Amino acid sequence: MVRVDAYNAELQDPMGEGFLGDRASNRAFVAILEDWRERVRRGADGEDPLDEALGGERATHEIHRRELDGVLQAADEDPEAAGLVHSAIEDFAQEMAAVVRRFLRLPAWLGTERIAVGGGFLEARVGLMAIGRVGVLLKAGGEAVRMVPVSRHPDAAALCGVAHLVEPEVLRGYDAMIAADIGGTNMRAGLVALGLEVAPDLARARVAAAERWRHAGKEVSRDEAVARLAAMLGALAERSSWEGLRLAPVVGVGCPGVILADGTIERGGQNLPGGGWEGSGFNLLERLAAALPPVGGARPSMIMHNDAVVQGLSELPAMRDVERWGALTIGTGLGNACFTNRRRRDGT
Repeated sequence: MVRVDAYNAELQDPMGEGFLGDRASNRAFVAILEDWRERVRRGADGEDPLDEALGGERATHEIHRRELDGVLQAADEDPEAAGLVHSAIEDFAQEMAAVVRRFLRLPAWLGTERIAVGGGFLEARVGLMAIGRVGVLLKAGGEAVRMVPVSRHPDAAALCGVAHLVEPEVLRGYDAMIAADIGGTNMRAGLVALGLEVAPDLARARVAAAERWRHAGKEVSRDEAVARLAAMLGALAERSSWEGLRLAPVVGVGCPGVILADGTIERGGQNLPGGGWEGSGFNLLERLAAALPPVGGARPSMIMHNDAVVQGLSELPAMRDVERWGALTIGTGLGNACFTNRRRRDGT
């Protein structure tokens, strides 16, 4: 059994520049890398070694992290370009370590032994190196916490995690469920194979099929985004029938912000497309339920929680050996949640 102690902590930046977590986001890394590029260009020859390594001038936000991985792997050919990327990784790690220290001082986070980190930033080696460096900095500073990447692919973690929101009795006898992970850059929908026949604790849950829609930078309304998400989920539900999977009559959603019991977003949804996601005037679960096809002859039940919470729940089978643990998602912002494993009376 696990208890969600806290999530979506909104720590204010002591410099007065928004939320502290914004200093450890995808956008923060891009800004740090751009700052290093500008500083190098102001040097003696005015050239940017990263441009040369990538074969031409590129805006920093257009450079994929996997391309930066390639620069690091070619360090013997272009050590200056690799050194520039390393410098950005180091500065980002220093910023993130400071953010994590602040979290660890919060009452709900006291005694946290391990933190699982996910989100799109960890799709590449650059992100993994940064998290490893954060762990080293925290340990060197006397923090008794271990930083680990999520055990699943970052795109799959939250989708698998929503299955932990559902009562086990509801999933018993089914092969799969459909899930969604909504973020400030992408929306993902997944057909989650539960694997209950081999692992009743959902340790073998996996994303059997997925659809991904990048909405960042597009002029799209909230209602258009909801319709697109519903279509993605409906297509995956249809696919499950083609493949002969017994689909559970439930849909799980991970979403940024503070999620109320009635399925509304109290706050924290400011990065979602089109605006207007927050407050009692809009209920995402009701909109999705109305747009989805029947599952097993009936409208599916809907359940939603914060995206960092569901990502953290996906790590539950790997966190059995600790009592207090947390989850961070590095995306458009920095999602956060912390948990306590509650022992049953039989000690398990």
